[in-house]
Amino acid sequence: MTGFLSDVVQYRGLFQMIVVLGIGGTFQIGFQISSITYMSQYVKTFINETWLERYGYPIHQDNLLFLWSITVSIFGIGGLLGSSGSRYLTVKYGKKKCLLCNNLLMIVAAFIMGCSKLARSFEMILIGRFMCGVSAGLCVPLHHQYVGEISPRKLRGFANSTASFFWTLGKATGQISGQRELLGSQSLWPMLIASCGLPALVQLVTLPFFPESPPYLLMHKEDQEGCIKAIRQLWGEGHHQAEIDDIMKEKAAMKNTKILSVLELTKEPASRWQLYMIVILTATVQLCGINAIYFYTFEVLQAAGFDERLISYMTLSLGLSELVATAVCSSIIERLGRKVLLRGGYWIMGSLLAAITVTLSLQDWYFWMPYCSLCLIIFFVVVFGVGPSGATVAVRVEIFKLSCRPPAFVINSFLNWLGVFVIGTTFPFIVERLKHFCFLIFMGVLFTSGIFIHLFLPETKGKSVMEITEEFNKLNFKKKYIPTTPNHITEDYTFCTRL
Repeated sequence: MTGFLSDVVQYRGLFQMIVVLGIGGTFQIGFQISSITYMSQYVKTFINETWLERYGYPIHQDNLLFLWSITVSIFGIGGLLGSSGSRYLTVKYGKKKCLLCNNLLMIVAAFIMGCSKLARSFEMILIGRFMCGVSAGLCVPLHHQYVGEISPRKLRGFANSTASFFWTLGKATGQISGQRELLGSQSLWPMLIASCGLPALVQLVTLPFFPESPPYLLMHKEDQEGCIKAIRQLWGEGHHQAEIDDIMKEKAAMKNTKILSVLELTKEPASRWQLYMIVILTATVQLCGINAIYFYTFEVLQAAGFDERLISYMTLSLGLSELVATAVCSSIIERLGRKVLLRGGYWIMGSLLAAITVTLSLQDWYFWMPYCSLCLIIFFVVVFGVGPSGATVAVRVEIFKLSCRPPAFVINSFLNWLGVFVIGTTFPFIVERLKHFCFLIFMGVLFTSGIFIHLFLPETKGKSVMEITEEFNKLNFKKKYIPTTPNHITEDYTFCTRL
């Protein structure tokens, strides 16, 4: 406990910046994903009323469902577009400038959507949702990279896992804001849809007081003084020679090496297994069953005989459980390591899905069986939050060198947004055909991914980027692999941030 408090004091600048990045980063996405479900009936009513005013007859039900599905899915299309441009913008302008401009885009989008009811134009919601998607697609990879690069080695896992914490916090905040007693009402839904501008405004006002990431300043801007100043502001006064040595080793390894494009990265033999890991981790998050769990919670609670008003609060408790679990993940990830949390989390979640399939099959036989299903569902969400949710983000950031990180995150974001779109369109049909037996598909994915992680993912805890790269080179080159001798840093690069 004493060590934790001393770290909070020593690295208070870092912790403050983590909060600022989180509020305008993954918090924003989680909030939008969860809050849109609470305004669906009001937006549909608004579309119908607007159509009736314009054309004198109500909109056909099929057309209404089509417009609503476009309203929801256009967010993912925008995300796909935004993530595709993140590599170019990050390399050219830096992460800080990109995030500041991105916040302006989100604020404009929020204003457009908030004025849609006053202007009697549902098209403004479509435009705003698309702009929000572009902003989200850009800010997620920026948030992940930024947090990883500003953190010292001993706090890197904790810092990276906070992206999942803020994502879950955003989802919980969206669920709370969407309650009928707050903004989830017929008169206040425009405020709910426009409230995404508030986190963007907070980051826009506060981020200018924080520095660009130290590795970016030293390796791309050749600003040694700016790098030391950034380290002093984020990590406090003291000796940080080990971290500076890591940056210098990576810079030496990158000499005469430019930031790779997406196509160049896919052809790079030294990054082959890192890309395999990105694909496996992203696919597993999409196919782990967490979305199916939230889908079935309402049905399980109905079968247990709970009132519908009470069910909305109980599903909220599920989101809060995930929030607490991601906070726990942030506190234990540096002790247990990423590999243990991923492998163990996948296997426990797979076992829980098997048990949930059994209890859902038997819930009509015994009156107490729905309560067992509910307990297993809560446990599943907690395990997801404690393990894979935070550890996945940490591994994504740590396994790539700075020259490969921007295009790697473009690939990761592209796969993630594509997965959101594909799963969103196919999942209802899967549930309709297989019912709760769809969990068996997710169970198979989890056990397979757990075995893959156990066999091939090197532990990244407490290692520098160059050390992790050396581990992957054993897989990338196998018999051709020749260990590289460490790059010793000369006295010219011995820095100290103590005044």
